[in-house]
Amino acid sequence: MSLGAIIRILDRKKRESDPMWQDPVDSVPDELCPFLLLTTGSSARFASASYVSNPICKGCLSCSKDNGCSRCQQKLFFFLRREGMRQYGECLHSCPSGYYGHRAPDMNRCARCRIENCDSCFSKDFCTKCKVGFYLHRGRCFEECPDGFAALDETMECVEGCEVGHWSEWGTCSRNNRTCGFKWGLETRTRQIVKKPAKDTIPCPTIAESRRCKMAMRHCPGGKRTPKAKEKKNKKKKRKLIERAQEQHSVFLATDRANQ
Repeated sequence: MSLGAIIRILDRKKRESDPMWQDPVDSVPDELCPFLLLTTGSSARFASASYVSNPICKGCLSCSKDNGCSRCQQKLFFFLRREGMRQYGECLHSCPSGYYGHRAPDMNRCARCRIENCDSCFSKDFCTKCKVGFYLHRGRCFEECPDGFAALDETMECVEGCEVGHWSEWGTCSRNNRTCGFKWGLETRTRQIVKKPAKDTIPCPTIAESRRCKMAMRHCPGGKRTPKAKEKKNKKKKRKLIERAQEQHSVFLATDRANQ
């Protein structure tokens, strides 16, 4: 049966006020819907009527009141919406948040983003926008940017930060530019800036750090003692002299009392 014959039959039913006549969306079999929606004239009236009576069928090639769309027009995406226990199909120009448009020869569909904390994606493995509170980095979403990258709060993205090289070995333990004469000192290690950050506002990590260390030689061989060491030795010597004088004075007093 040709398309024109189908249209004439439907028009005749309407004119005759057939009690069995229904809305074109419900009366036309699913396999005939593509022909009706892709033509002009009377079929265009049917399509317009179907949108008014059942808006969920907009853009559909095949639709029912209970399940919505099951096939979409060529450039639209099929999306299966769930509301509680119910689910129904829709034909959309763009997919909702958390989904991306996947084009296929049979029908374009909205597929779910498989990336954690992703709000919108280009494909199932590449995010283009993260949920609030997460930073976008190479198609993934992070609470904090990886090492070597800095967070831009304006765009919620991770950009290349200040790149530094590896740490050097710890330097010689020293104090006041001396490697002896003290018990404790400091040793330092450094690293170089390999790549400057993308923006001047992005700080570089520390390039030098020090830690406390024990000197290999407390006394310098053949060298003079430091002023502090001399002062300490003199105080100790003076204390011993005082203690000896006090001891001798006590012996003298005890002898004097015995003679009396």
